[in-house]
Amino acid sequence: MGNREDLMAGAKRCLYEKGYGRTTARDIATASDVSLAAIGYHFGSKDALLNAAMIEAIGDMGEAMGEVVVAANQVSDDPEARFAAVWDGLRDVFVEHRGLWAAQFEALALAGHAPELAEAFAGAQKEGRLGLAAVFRGLPEVPETEENIARGAFYQALLTGYCAQWLAAPELTPSGQDFLRGLRLVGEGVFNPA
Repeated sequence: MGNREDLMAGAKRCLYEKGYGRTTARDIATASDVSLAAIGYHFGSKDALLNAAMIEAIGDMGEAMGEVVVAANQVSDDPEARFAAVWDGLRDVFVEHRGLWAAQFEALALAGHAPELAEAFAGAQKEGRLGLAAVFRGLPEVPETEENIARGAFYQALLTGYCAQWLAAPELTPSGQDFLRGLRLVGEGVFNPA
């Protein structure tokens, strides 16, 4: 790999191990075995490098989530069984990418004071929503429609909430069947109010 790729790999490693706010330029240089000056040369700043590493790492994690959905789609022809299997499978993705999830929440909290970070997250929103709409439907991609963006926003909200619960107390996170039951109850209350 070249210095740029080494820096990206080192920055991703630091995000997983140290988080967003505690990672220094020196940490990245050490993890990358590249000089401090190379950060400025290739990325302009440590923050720009961390933002790029965060977006790339989220993409890597999205691929792992896609594999969970592919496996869940092979569980059964029943959409409810597949829905529950997806959420059960995501627990393994949370375990594997715990550091990244924690870094994302940390970065989101800082985004209000870091316009470049807020811009990086905003730029990834639509792509992320379309990706989630595709992943949860077991498709490689979906067209950019209002319906698919709405589907993705719904899944994004569920996923973020699920992850927050898992980070706080893994033993208390809902199972796939719990999610399915909650979806039924909410759906009944919204579409068939008593």
